[in-house]
Amino acid sequence: MHDFAVELADMQRQGRRRHRRLLDSPQGAHVRVDGRDYLSFCSNDYLGLAADPRIAEAAIESICKLGLGAGASHLVSGHHRIHDELERALAQFVRLPRALLFSSGYLANIAVVTVLAGRSSDVIADRLNHASLNDAMILSRARCRRYAHCDLAALESYLAHSDAADKVVITDAVFSMDGDIAPLADIARLCARYAAWLVVDDAHGFGVLGKSGCGALSHFGLESAHIAYVGTLGKAAGVSGAFVAGSEQLIELLIQRARTYIYTTASPPSLAAALMKSVELMQGENWRRQRLVELAAQISRKLELRRWRLLPSQTAIQPLIIGDNSEAVALSDALATQGILVPAIRPPTVPKGSARLRISLSAAHTEPEVDLLIETLRRTEASFS
Repeated sequence: MHDFAVELADMQRQGRRRHRRLLDSPQGAHVRVDGRDYLSFCSNDYLGLAADPRIAEAAIESICKLGLGAGASHLVSGHHRIHDELERALAQFVRLPRALLFSSGYLANIAVVTVLAGRSSDVIADRLNHASLNDAMILSRARCRRYAHCDLAALESYLAHSDAADKVVITDAVFSMDGDIAPLADIARLCARYAAWLVVDDAHGFGVLGKSGCGALSHFGLESAHIAYVGTLGKAAGVSGAFVAGSEQLIELLIQRARTYIYTTASPPSLAAALMKSVELMQGENWRRQRLVELAAQISRKLELRRWRLLPSQTAIQPLIIGDNSEAVALSDALATQGILVPAIRPPTVPKGSARLRISLSAAHTEPEVDLLIETLRRTEASFS
């Protein structure tokens, strides 16, 4: 029988055991955790919408009108009119023919990959993709190939040598732990050349990249009937859930075949109502994206440290590479004692030897708050030298 105590002790010894914080406040730049107030650089609330009262009011109105639970799966009796309206709004926002709601990005990724790929397929993926895409590859039962991060030559080699009936390339748009953007235009050209589907997980780009925040496809000016676009609704959108957008035929096939859509209860209609308001705000309040651009430029320009290295990133995700697991945790703890929360990210989430602090910026942050983080990191670095 598996000895869980030994495994947990090993995690503790290697600095890999994770602990949950108890949040006692709304999500935002300032949070209350375990009874103490902090300046937070932890969340994926990139546009600062998670606690927006207009979104909360939309959810409350829906609860008063429709109740809380959906009560059934989408294909039985849980698909409310507001779900349909949201799907139409999302499709229009990302400029694709149709969209389909899912309860999480994890479920959406598993759905689209397992429907597009099977035993006779080749799935080719960036090595730094999100864990949900890696799991989707395995569940598809396809032959899986992983290319070095953003290595277009390696990707083309796999495509050129594939004799599979169906080929599917899957990639993050913005990589969640490095903050860099995939060369989607080049990847799309390779997919077109070798007749492959392209699955783009835009969890960290939807709401942030592209015209009015409509995502990575807009950012690169991409259009194709053979692109499956996955957007997440719990990050920049500030609520919960996810969606897949693409051609009419793709979405209809997902409705008929995606197990993570068919065999789960629909999300509450109140979340859909909240997201309708969120989509409206994302499109209308461009200052939020502009502030993110300015804050990312500020930290890239000002944060220079001898001991640790900030990876180049133009997005809200600013990774500070520490290397050692224990040192990353110690630095995160040292910042917390000074009232600043920045999470330590360790293997297996990131490759061995690349433990880091993942600094997440939000439109809710101010320039003085980012300066405070920079100065605190400089001061703290001296105690580690």
